[in-house]
Amino acid sequence: MGIRFENKSDVLNVLVTIVAAALSVTMMIYGVIHLGLSETWPELVLNVFYIACVAMMLMYFFKVGITTKQFNYWCTLNVGITVLLRDILFAPPLANYPLHLVCLTLSSALLVMLTYFYARKDWKTYSKSNLWMIFLIDMLIAILYNIDIFIEPFNEYSSYLMIEIWIRPTITYGLVACYVKAKDE
Repeated sequence: MGIRFENKSDVLNVLVTIVAAALSVTMMIYGVIHLGLSETWPELVLNVFYIACVAMMLMYFFKVGITTKQFNYWCTLNVGITVLLRDILFAPPLANYPLHLVCLTLSSALLVMLTYFYARKDWKTYSKSNLWMIFLIDMLIAILYNIDIFIEPFNEYSSYLMIEIWIRPTITYGLVACYVKAKDE
C-alpha cells in the first residue's frame, strides 16, 4: 500500500481536508451533547455524506480499492446530495431575504455544475478552471451564510454553525485538488 501523491503540496491538500473533517466531527459531537439531537440532527445526516467523502479520499490517497473514476463519481454524488439537502430543499431561513435568494441561486448553480461534471462520460476533458469554480462557488456560499450569522442575533448555536458551515467547502477543496492531480496523471 503506497500513497498516490508524492508532492508535499498534494499531501498537504489532503491533510487540510482531513483535519477540517475531524474538526467538523468534533463540533458535531459537541453540538449533539450541548444543543441536543433535536437541534442538530440535520447536520448529523449531512456529516454522513462528508465522512463518506473523506473515507473515499483516504482510500484514493492510499491507493486502496478505489479507482480514480469511482472516486470522482461517488464524491461528486455525495457533495451534490449535500448541496441539494442543505442549501436547496431544506435551506436554512436567513435574516436577509436578498441574501437568501443569492445563496439559493449560487447553490442551484453549484448543483448544476456538479451534475454536469457527474454526467460527463470522459471526466478528464473537464478543465481545471471549472473544477476550481466549483470550490469558489461553494466557498462563496459559506461566506454568505457566515455573513447571515453575523447579521442575526448571536446565540449558542451561532458558533457551532460558523465552524460547521465550512466543512463542505473544505471537502470540495480536497476533492478538487485530487481531481486536478488525477487529471495531471
